[in-house]
Formats: sequence, C-alpha cells, structure tokens
Amino acid sequence: MASARKHLPARILVLGATSAIASGVMRPLAEQGARFYLVARNTGKLTAVASDLLTRGAAAVFVNVMDLDDTAAHAAMLAEAAEKLETIDLALLAHGVLGDQEKAQADYAATEAILRTNFLSAVSLITWLANYFETTQQGTLAVISSVAGDRGRKSNYVYGASKGALNIFLDGVRNRIDRSGAHVLTIKPGFVATPMTAHLPQNALFAHPAVVGKGILKAIDKRKDVAYVPPVWALIMLIIRSIPNSIFKKMNL
Repeated sequence: MASARKHLPARILVLGATSAIASGVMRPLAEQGARFYLVARNTGKLTAVASDLLTRGAAAVFVNVMDLDDTAAHAAMLAEAAEKLETIDLALLAHGVLGDQEKAQADYAATEAILRTNFLSAVSLITWLANYFETTQQGTLAVISSVAGDRGRKSNYVYGASKGALNIFLDGVRNRIDRSGAHVLTIKPGFVATPMTAHLPQNALFAHPAVVGKGILKAIDKRKDVAYVPPVWALIMLIIRSIPNSIFKKMNL
C-alpha cells in the first residue's frame, strides 16, 4: 500500500475521532504505523478508538477529551496537537450532528445548535488549520461535509444548510491556500451506515464506513478538491441539482 500511495500522511489530527467514518480512514493508516492526535467528547468511546488504533499498529496515539463546540479552546488544543505530533500531515474534521429537522424548523434554538456544531465550530478549526498549513506549506485539510449541502430538501434542509455553508467556506479556503502547497479536500458522503443514521430506513445506497474511508484515502492520495463517496453520489447529486425549481418544489425529498 505504501508504495502505491505516495501521499498518505503519517502524523494525523482527527477531530471527532469517534466517528465511524473517521475510523474507516484511521485504521488503514494505523496499519502503516501512523501517529495520531484524537479529539472527541466521549471519554469511553475515545479510549476504545485509541486502543483499537494501537492494536492495529499505530506508532503513537494522543487523546484530548473536549466538546468541539467550545471554540475558545480550539487554539490551545490545535497547538498541542502540532507539538505532540511534531507536525500535522493530515487534519481530518469528522465531527457533526444530523439534528432533528422537525424540531429545528419549529424552534430556532435547535437550528442554531446544528449550525454551531456543523458550521461555526468547523470554521474555527479550519481557520487555525488553514493558517498552519499555509505557513508549513504542506499538509492536507480534509473535511467531512455531505451531499445534503448540494441542494436544500424539506427532509433535512437545516442540516443541508450547515453543510452547504461549509462547502462554500472550504472553496474559499482552497482558493486562498492551494498555491502554498497545502491541500484542501471537501468530502461529500452520501448515506453511510453509522450510529448517526441508524434511525433511518436502510437501503442499497447506504455504504459501509470502511468503504467510505477507503474512498477518502484515495481522494487524499490523488489530492482531489472534492470527493463524493461512494462516487455514484456525484451522478445522483448532478441529477438532483439539475431538476428545475418548478418541479423540485413539488417533490417529496
């Protein structure tokens, strides 16, 4: 694997490290002896993830238990990550919430909570990391967004809005720092079989987190700007974006 993939990172920061998709990315890298700095808010789950990575061959795993909604604590945490790892080759942002659309459309406070976690906390982290990678002139900033951000649908437009805003922000960051040698990757998964989607009816479009993780690693290796994972979602979302509003607004999506 190492000879075929020249760009895979060895020193990795993972924000939202208890995410099933994050595990799909981290496990193959652990088998290559990567070093990790993991951040999540659940102590028990984070400890289990760290133990799993060490068992698979990770050279070192550092952990930091914190709620990433606490943006005031971001700078100190990120500086510690860079110090512990000595440098950051890859920063993977994997934290987020699906939220409850019905509650959010009835109560602004619920909408604000979704936007805070999925967009505002991500913006805080991305701002620090973009400046870091621009200064070091290397590294990959990979952010898990969603196909939901490509077009608003009545079933999840608050979640979709948080991801759509994130996509636009990442476009701008990429345009700003790409010339420095840093790599900014927007990851757009479709349906993934994770605890966050366990309450939804499962169908053939739901992908396993390991499959999504493999797709993300491939996108990192190829230095893609945007990656739909699995790739079929690029076609699906092209079709959805192409539906005229006069028709789309009457659809039950």
